[in-house]
Amino acid sequence: MQKKKTEIITARITLADKKAIRQRAKTAGMTVTDYLTTCALGKKIVRVGGLDDLLSELKAQGRNLNQLTTLANMGRITVLRGDDLVQEHTRLCDLLSALIREVR
Repeated sequence: MQKKKTEIITARITLADKKAIRQRAKTAGMTVTDYLTTCALGKKIVRVGGLDDLLSELKAQGRNLNQLTTLANMGRITVLRGDDLVQEHTRLCDLLSALIREVR
């Protein structure tokens, strides 16, 4: 649930600092407001590179696995070496879980 932001803080900074803050917020994938709030409250900002590729691959494998399972249950195909598919999907899920634990 989003909290409604109703308060304003005004600060004077140099143009260089403003550009640097905007760039850091963009790099972190955050708005300037969220970035400054997170920094000011002492929360750690963690940006994980390559996560989009991992999630995309995981979703694609999951879809393929579901399609193969459906076809196999219908008797339309016989899955050979299906354990290898499940094992690779499990490996990616475990990798993602380990990454999440590390970030927390």
